[in-house]
Amino acid sequence: MAEYYGYVGAGIMAAKKTDTSFTFPSPMDNDVLIGHTDVLNDFMAAWNSRDAHPIHPVWMLAGPRGIGKSTLAYKIAKMVYGNVGDFFIINIAANIDKDGKAKPDGKQISVHTIRAMIERMQMSSMSGEWRVVLIDSVDELTRNASNAMLKLLEEPPEKTLFLLVVHQLANVLPTIRSRARVEKMRPLTMPQLHELCAKFMPDANVSDETLRLANGSFGRIANLKKSGGDEIYNDLVECLKNPRATSSDIMAIARRIAADPELYTILLDAIATFGLAELYSSATTAISDITRIYLEPEIALFKIIMDIKKCL
Repeated sequence: MAEYYGYVGAGIMAAKKTDTSFTFPSPMDNDVLIGHTDVLNDFMAAWNSRDAHPIHPVWMLAGPRGIGKSTLAYKIAKMVYGNVGDFFIINIAANIDKDGKAKPDGKQISVHTIRAMIERMQMSSMSGEWRVVLIDSVDELTRNASNAMLKLLEEPPEKTLFLLVVHQLANVLPTIRSRARVEKMRPLTMPQLHELCAKFMPDANVSDETLRLANGSFGRIANLKKSGGDEIYNDLVECLKNPRATSSDIMAIARRIAADPELYTILLDAIATFGLAELYSSATTAISDITRIYLEPEIALFKIIMDIKKCL
């Protein structure tokens, strides 16, 4: 067993309630990896020949959210680390503030979390076994935390493997990317999504439309089903198609979407469905501004939906 540092382990449509019947294992506890055999095989080949050819100490697993990057990272980590104290996990759940107090509700991983991990590494096992540092995800590091991590990667400790989960390579410091072996992981195929749905949601009605909305991400299917987002999307499309839909109807949809920030992008899916490419850029910027400028989400979403409606 590893010591997991910082980780203990009113309109046309009625509002849909969040479906809490779906439960999914965390990546750390999930032994089911569907897809990405190419990346896993590349790592295993490098690991098995490490005595003849030293393995690259920094592996960056990059790709869209929800495709299994973290699951793969934990699978590799469990094969590599040696003794208790040899596995260091950095994520939002393990975040701490400057006083060393837990701060798991933040949106970014602090430099204090990285520094505490480095201190723990310096006191970790001297058995000579391999150690693993898993960061999930590098996108969530503050600038100072990234710089602190960079200093560690410039001269990585011996027999230490760094597994860096990345959702957007553009969000990673170029100097960190340059010190990593970047594995670009592809979205899951439709058969792979079907396989995961059968495994984790055997009783769920997952429509072809929901699979299409997922864009190769099982994580997005899970979020859509848990939040009722797939039904909200269908209602959104019906509202846009309905010539008698009123402003009140559209506001009702906007409020349902506003309840879950992860659903904001279904507006982009609707834009794609109706072939309105000219709206994509402005809608993307408007969605980004909701969190960046702290706008009233339902008002901003209402305006995007109205823009779509006007183009139909």
